Amino acid sequence: MSDSRDHIVSRRAVLGGAAAGVAGVTGAWLAPGAPAHADGGLPSGTIDRVVSRLDGELIELRRGLHRHPEVAGQEAWTAATVARRLREAGLDVTTGVGGHGVVGLLTGARRGRTVAYRADMDAVPPGEQSGGGAEVAHVCGHDIHTTVGVGVALTLARLRERLAGTVMFVFQPAEETLAGAAAMLAGGVFARVRPAEIHALHCGPFPVGQILPAPGTGLPGLDGGLITLDSADAAQHLATEITALSTVSRPMTPADIERLVADIQTPHGPLSRFVFMNAQAIGAQVRVSYRCWPENRWPEIRRRIHRLARSAGNATVSFPNDPFPAMITPEREGRALDRYLRRTIGDDRAPTQYAAIPFNGEDFALFLDRLPGTYSFLGVRSPDAPIENSAPHFSTFDPDERAIGHGVRAMAGWLSTRTRP
Repeated sequence: MSDSRDHIVSRRAVLGGAAAGVAGVTGAWLAPGAPAHADGGLPSGTIDRVVSRLDGELIELRRGLHRHPEVAGQEAWTAATVARRLREAGLDVTTGVGGHGVVGLLTGARRGRTVAYRADMDAVPPGEQSGGGAEVAHVCGHDIHTTVGVGVALTLARLRERLAGTVMFVFQPAEETLAGAAAMLAGGVFARVRPAEIHALHCGPFPVGQILPAPGTGLPGLDGGLITLDSADAAQHLATEITALSTVSRPMTPADIERLVADIQTPHGPLSRFVFMNAQAIGAQVRVSYRCWPENRWPEIRRRIHRLARSAGNATVSFPNDPFPAMITPEREGRALDRYLRRTIGDDRAPTQYAAIPFNGEDFALFLDRLPGTYSFLGVRSPDAPIENSAPHFSTFDPDERAIGHGVRAMAGWLSTRTRP
């Protein structure tokens, strides 16, 4: 999940202790009274038994990935590790898709649909970490995401004889720079096999065991421009005025994060409409980047910036690229996932995301531009842990590893319902 310092990408260019750590997970997995065959997929109890045998192995995989963080475009070790594990499980694996992208195909023994599951692999450089990180690190949870993706593949591979259809596993590089999805699409990720839909999870500062679907919402896009003026003083004054267009501020304290968590779960709440603006004066120029919600506000925000620039005197304003698109979960698929989770893990563990997080974007948006699907938040906050330990991009990020088992169980079951005829 990329933060507000992401690079601007042209949409036109785009479209042209191991065992001990998981104790207690299996016993809490199924909701009381959960159906044996939710939505016609593989039985939840069967999936649970398979994942229980994989839990420790997956924890060790995540720790290995965590020890080898690789920034966008350099995910060679991670990609090789993923490809090896998929091949060992019997998947048909293709590497080098859009850089270090890996694609694995798992075909069930029964006829059905083809669906995709995407996991991102890159780590966060120090300059993108809130709180002063000193080294490249997996503080956005992509090591968790990759492990969940591998875990789902291993689980469904062991249940291949009972699985309908085909699952395409897409392990994506370079999400943090908003470049990886575009590169995989340009590299023909769907040229050989085109799935009917695509799904993904992302870590979030929610209690471990929770999964939040996001029907009709998601994450904002990103727009940016450059303004040239006659003097550095005029640029500094204009940057201050443009920054004042913000209606939200980046969370800086634990209380700020707690408020954000509450706000995104509030229907028609304070984040149903926002602008998150950053304007920086560099000499006689002002560099502008911003996110807004709803997505259709781009023209409005650009007009406001133009008006402020004109009032600053002789100014040249340029928005060279189309905005990078917002990632929005389609309503129908999001509601279906919401119903599935509530039936299998219970209402209390499947709260709904009603609003977008203003400070982050996702190039999974480009996949959802091509295919319907879902994007959900996987709770990684340990009981009694400070909330900043589970907030992506904070240098203190320290997720509860039990979230891996919850993510694997939920997504393996969900995908098995989506591949059935």
